[in-house]
Amino acid sequence: MTFILGLPRSRFLSSALACLFACGVALTSNVTASEPKAQPGQSSAQLVTGPANASTVRYTDWRTAPRHSAELLPDPVLHRDRAMVFVLAARAFRWRGHFAVHPWVVFKREGEESYTRYEVMGWGGGNVVRKNRSVADGLWFGAPPEILVSHEGQKARDLIPRIEEAIKTYPYPENYRTYPGPNSNTFVAHIGRSVPELGLDLPPTAIGKDFRGLADPLGLPPSGQGLQLSVWGLFGMILSPVEGIELNLLGLNLGLDLTPLGLRLPLVGVVSAETL
Repeated sequence: MTFILGLPRSRFLSSALACLFACGVALTSNVTASEPKAQPGQSSAQLVTGPANASTVRYTDWRTAPRHSAELLPDPVLHRDRAMVFVLAARAFRWRGHFAVHPWVVFKREGEESYTRYEVMGWGGGNVVRKNRSVADGLWFGAPPEILVSHEGQKARDLIPRIEEAIKTYPYPENYRTYPGPNSNTFVAHIGRSVPELGLDLPPTAIGKDFRGLADPLGLPPSGQGLQLSVWGLFGMILSPVEGIELNLLGLNLGLDLTPLGLRLPLVGVVSAETL
């Protein structure tokens, strides 16, 4: 069945929702969401002002944007006898990076000399869950990552098989939609719900973390602790000892962190005494 101008109904709906989201971004920030384009004779890297009022390099050509190691994680060879688990996130590529992040999961078993990285990527077709497509702590097309979760030793050993099982049960392995989801944040949120001991707290800039099917609007938040009500990741709220109180409107999240006390803001992330 087709809809207006022959477009599939789901495609038209997704485009309409994206337009609504863009309006929401415009109302909550004066940051332009237009995609920068390199002019003839210019480098594909530009200096821009990010949502947190910090200058950062934003690359505009994925072919030349660096993806080398940020040297955040311990050397897996030197620490071969230690199991480790990490969740990292970096600002998304191009204009999406103004308000969204891309997360991934990394782990290493005891005795292994290399990390295993899992994430969701929307291009390339087929199964969107990708394994070892990038360096474990590599820049995400020029954007440096930060560590959201870190576990080592016995706890990491206990978490790894449960993380692998959660990856196998991800409900959208063949589907990807940048907005409102399912996307890379939906994937990592699924792992967090499945493994509460991971202690995951995805930032409010993780657009897609709140995506839930229309038949499943009520359940655990991404941390796996508390309660979440969400309609397709567009409208809802979270009450949790981890995420605090968070409201979702058109994918934009606004809330209050309780421990430590802080604000959860769209575009910016979490602002507290520890982050200032």
